[in-house]
Amino acid sequence: MTIKNNKMLHDHDQNLNYVLKRMPDTSSFLEGAAVFQQLCDGSRLRIFWLLCHCEECGHNISAALGMSPASVSHHLKTLKLHELIKSRRAGKEVYYSLADSEKARLVHQMVDDFFKMSCPLKGL
Repeated sequence: MTIKNNKMLHDHDQNLNYVLKRMPDTSSFLEGAAVFQQLCDGSRLRIFWLLCHCEECGHNISAALGMSPASVSHHLKTLKLHELIKSRRAGKEVYYSLADSEKARLVHQMVDDFFKMSCPLKGL
């Protein structure tokens, strides 16, 4: 549909111009797509879900999920790059957990809602 002088070619009385004026910019949609892309890989989604509910080192994540350390490391790097998880170093170990951000909490809630479960840590 082409916008011409802020009028639609076909006015279906659907408030499209009103909505378009409030639409986030393209970069916001690209950022959103990049975050959702993180959930398109089943292994990455499993790692994310685990880290939403506990802090753990890469070796234990690898053992718990039956994945190679190299694969886990790759997924952790990607999740961290998109600010869904955070890390902290304790000696030689690096521990990972859910990032302290609204974005990470929203994705966590969405994942729990999708699996129709509540956070296993509620009530602990």
